[in-house]
Parts: sequence; structure tokens; C-alpha cells
Amino acid sequence: MPVFKTILETKKQRIKYNGSKCGLIPTMGSLHKGHLSLIKKSLKRDDDIWVSIFINPTQFNCEKDLKKYPKNLDEDLEKIKSISKKINVFLPAESEIYPKKIESSKFNMNNLNNIFEGVDRPGHFEGVLTVVSKLFKIINPDNAYFGEKDFQQLCIIKNWQKHNNIPVNIIASPTIREKNGLAMSSRNCLLSKSIRNEAGFIFKSLSECKKICRNGNEIKEKLLEDFNKHLAFKLNYVACIDTNSFLEINEFRKFKESRLLISASVEGVRLIDNIALNN
Repeated sequence: MPVFKTILETKKQRIKYNGSKCGLIPTMGSLHKGHLSLIKKSLKRDDDIWVSIFINPTQFNCEKDLKKYPKNLDEDLEKIKSISKKINVFLPAESEIYPKKIESSKFNMNNLNNIFEGVDRPGHFEGVLTVVSKLFKIINPDNAYFGEKDFQQLCIIKNWQKHNNIPVNIIASPTIREKNGLAMSSRNCLLSKSIRNEAGFIFKSLSECKKICRNGNEIKEKLLEDFNKHLAFKLNYVACIDTNSFLEINEFRKFKESRLLISASVEGVRLIDNIALNN
């Protein structure tokens, strides 16, 4: 399986596939079934497939969080190889992505970077767009694949792509879950076994809210009640939004597309999840 560590050799490899459909799956490694589902989706659409593995420092607003981010490179490469030995892996050093200074670029995100996840993680989305824009320039994909678990991130990337006429199709995939319903995340391995099992209540609560609650206020009351039964977990925020405007709403059934977003923290790990409310 080809692995490329420099931008120069990556671009040389890409030239060999000029005219072929190219798919990119950007990751920070510690791959799970969610990442693998994106790779498999690309295999059905693209001829030249790239998985990037790069722990991007600019999207961490906490040095401690960056240092403890899980690293399993050997396992990651084996997982990719088990799907196809023809997949290209881009494995750059920090100096390749940030040759001068490790800092984010500036982007107009129409305030989407200052709400929900952006409140507790200032600069996070600037860092995300910085590395995504760099990867797009290096690999020049036709399609780029992202999971719906990071729904705010997905919407920010889609808006950036649309408003800047970036010639890359952003393809979203449903959240892949563990057996208990917990949204798969590279950080889940940082949880103790008991807490990881208990965390399944979050998706169960979201699903119950979708079935029985009539508005956003009822959803918030229901989730507060459920979190009070799981005292190890801190509820950071819950919001019903209109998917198109990303504005918070109450009477969600009046909107064609609405979504329930949630963030919680436990054992120093941030968990985020979401669920569509009207399908």
C-alpha cells in the first residue's frame, strides 16, 4: 500500500491519475468503522483514493487535548490495507503542512464558528478549514468525504465550499455507532469501559426526544432529566436547529429539515452527537 510523506511526492503520484475521479478522506488517524465506511463509499465512486492521516494542531484550543489525542498508526495502516492495498495514504509531518508557522488562516464562516461547538472551542473551526483547504490544494480531489457526527463542522465545510466555488464535492455519510448507540469517535478509546458502556444513554435519549417531544423546550427538559440520572456526564449544550439556516428553533416540526445537536463531557472527553428530527 503506497504511503506518501511529502507534498512533492504526493503531487507526483496524483499526476499519474489525471482524468480519473479522485476521492479524499481526511482523518486525524486512530481510525474506526466510521472512517472505514467513508473509504468504502469512496471506493464505489472514485478511481484514485486518498486517506490523509494528520493530527492537525491548529484545531486544538487545548494543548493537553492535542497531546492525549490517540495515535495508532500501525493499526490504521492495517485497517486501510484490509479494505484495499491500492489506497494511497498521505502521512505528512507538521512541517509539510505548516512550513513557516503553525497557525490558522482566516475564513468568513457567517458566524457558524461562534456558536455551539465554537463557544467552548475558540479557533477550532478556523483550524479545521485551514487543514482542509491545504489538503484540497495538495491532493486536488473531485470528492471529499465527511461523517455527519461532526455536523456543525460538516455544515461549515459545505458553506465554505459553496461560497468560494471550491471544485470539490462534499459527500456526507451517516454517523456510525457502537452497539450501545454511542457515536463512534477516535476519542472513545480514552473512556473507561464502564463510562463507554453508560454513554449509550445519550443516543437513546436523542431517539426518545424525536419520538415523544413536541418542541425544543420539551427536548431540553427531557435531556436534563436523563442527564440527572447519569451524574458523571456534564451536558454542555443541547439545541434544535433549522438545518438550512443553522438557527436555533423551538417548533421544529414546522421546518422541513431540523436537527437536534448535543454536546456532553465525561472523564475529560468531549462527546458530540446529533439526530435528524423530521425524517
